[in-house]
Amino acid sequence: MRQHGCPALSGNATARERGVQVTEISLFEAMYSARALRRLKPDPVPEALLTKVLDAAIRAPSAGNAQSWSFVVVRDGRQRARLGAIYRKASAIASAVYVQRGRLAHMSDDQYRRFMSSGAHLWDHMGEAPVLLVPCMQRPQLPPSDCLPPEVQARYDQELAYAERIRGASIYPAVQNIILACRAFGLATLITTNHIRYETEVKAVLGIPPEVDTYALMPIGYPEGKFGPVARRPVVEVAYADRWAGRWPGAHTMEQASIE
Repeated sequence: MRQHGCPALSGNATARERGVQVTEISLFEAMYSARALRRLKPDPVPEALLTKVLDAAIRAPSAGNAQSWSFVVVRDGRQRARLGAIYRKASAIASAVYVQRGRLAHMSDDQYRRFMSSGAHLWDHMGEAPVLLVPCMQRPQLPPSDCLPPEVQARYDQELAYAERIRGASIYPAVQNIILACRAFGLATLITTNHIRYETEVKAVLGIPPEVDTYALMPIGYPEGKFGPVARRPVVEVAYADRWAGRWPGAHTMEQASIE
């Protein structure tokens, strides 16, 4: 993710200086170190950086090259507070679900405790993030059934279900680009979706048209913590060769780091 002509970030760079600088890290370093840092400093994020993050987002692929995405960048304090209140209400539901679900098998008791603690912090402080980014997308419009060939008309309901099933494929690659671009600029962010439980209220606050849906609520800011290794279940547990349950042969050559 090297940006030519942009000097590397120094440890004591001011927020204004950071507006024209980028951390020179490789793509893989960004992917392997973009931790979900949920505690953010109140420092404002320069508009120039946010514009570059958005420009990275729109480089993502989309189905049929439709590019039907849009991005609402919320910096106004009152607007952020309104979204934060909705997010807190929605997160109470998420908390209840997580508690009943309990610790996942690949997490230790300490990992689960830290996960719940950091999540709870964000639930209570989402509105305090200096920037809230809401990736949106217009709903796809299929041609009327009677305009299509008979063989497609016969399975029109399945085609509608297909279009619904793949909607996220045209926005979440842009979300990942946002995460990686933020990492390159020394900004923390993560994808959250709790707000969708009360999406009608969110859309009312932001004035989003009825035919447009939101897909994430992303806090962006300079992190209080540090970027570091992103630990995940090892490849040997999740990859298969040729068919389900066929072990991926290359997995044994990779270091199987334990989840922190």
